[in-house]
Amino acid sequence: MKKEIGVTFIFLSIIALLAGLLFGSLSAFQFVFPGLFDALPFFKNRPLHVSLVVSWIFLSVLGGIYYYLPKYCGLPLFSKKMATLHFWLFFITGLLILTSYFLGKFGGREYWEFPPVLAIPILISWLLLLINFFKTVLKKVGQWPVYLWMWATGICFFLFTFTEAYLWVLPYFRNNLIRDLTVQWKAYGALVGSWNMLVYGTAIFVMERIKGDESIAKSGLAFWMYFLGLTNLLFGWAHHIYIVPTAPWIRYISYGISMTELLILAKIIWNWKSALQHEKKDFYFLPYRFIIASDCWIFINIVLAILISIPAINVFTHGTHITVAHAMGSTIGINTMILLSSVLFIIDDVTKHQFSATEKNTIRTGFWITNFSLLIFWVSLVAAGAEKGVLIVENQLTFQAIMQKINPYLVAFACSGLGIFLGLLMVSVHPLLIIMRYFKTKKA
Repeated sequence: MKKEIGVTFIFLSIIALLAGLLFGSLSAFQFVFPGLFDALPFFKNRPLHVSLVVSWIFLSVLGGIYYYLPKYCGLPLFSKKMATLHFWLFFITGLLILTSYFLGKFGGREYWEFPPVLAIPILISWLLLLINFFKTVLKKVGQWPVYLWMWATGICFFLFTFTEAYLWVLPYFRNNLIRDLTVQWKAYGALVGSWNMLVYGTAIFVMERIKGDESIAKSGLAFWMYFLGLTNLLFGWAHHIYIVPTAPWIRYISYGISMTELLILAKIIWNWKSALQHEKKDFYFLPYRFIIASDCWIFINIVLAILISIPAINVFTHGTHITVAHAMGSTIGINTMILLSSVLFIIDDVTKHQFSATEKNTIRTGFWITNFSLLIFWVSLVAAGAEKGVLIVENQLTFQAIMQKINPYLVAFACSGLGIFLGLLMVSVHPLLIIMRYFKTKKA
């Protein structure tokens, strides 16, 4: 019997997560203490961190989709060969991207800092996913659960926003600063919306499985969340371009809908937590714990998201460490917690491995270290960004003097980042070993 392709994606995703966190920790210390680790300088470390963490998100989501569709949705994949080809394209392209960073070969922008030619195999791999996914799910007759709609939307809009992010290679966009900046920030804002669709769809699926209640994914509340998330994906990015001279109505729409889908997602999780039977809480304790952690971080990040969407506050916060705090709160506190819940669910389901008391204690300890460190990390960035924003607007100090004043916050940020890495290492090490044993068994 061949290995589940979804589990192969999950295995690679855990490696990407740990490697991304390692490079992120090194980058944080290099930012605070310039000159550290000159063998791998900051300008290489940062894109390594970003690309690997983005890979963790997509690999773990795709691993879930490839596993859940045939196993739980009763929808055998249209083509297992396409899924396998997708994996190898992702893997080989990833190695080429990492190699280009180590060699100092760049040429791209933001999330995609690698040479633009490497975007071609990524585009092909997602086209394969698009075909395979729709050829699979269109066989389902009757009302679709909301997570199928969310996965479908996330896949389609990733392709759209990924293509849009490369419009800068055309002179029409590249040679006009306002047009170029607007399209770039719009593309990356909507890109986050596309992977949020994939992640939130996974969250709803896991909650449905744990509770054993299909009504969760077919409720009116779930579909309201989907449509609000879609609206946010289409327009919510606009708070990124308040400082760009664009049409005012774009800012108004953005402010009105920014982050509203998180409120609905929080409500769904809260309802689910309240109704869950006690014995099922215990049986699925580890996945349950990570879902609830994501719920807490949703509420924390909602407050910050609403504040930085207010134009008068955005003037102070835009481009400061507060933006980083919001991004990290979303990426680690919300997305990573949801995806770790999915990973633990899949590992338990496919390997039939019952975590021992020692393994559970290691994961639980890692869980608390991660969340406590993330809270310090987040507060440090918010404090640093607030002070920096005020000082920049007041324009009374040089940039170097401002950075010296906020340095204590940045030291706390770097140290807590190391705590996040150590915590997630404790969470991930046993799942990684369990999958390796599973692969060895299947090979034998």
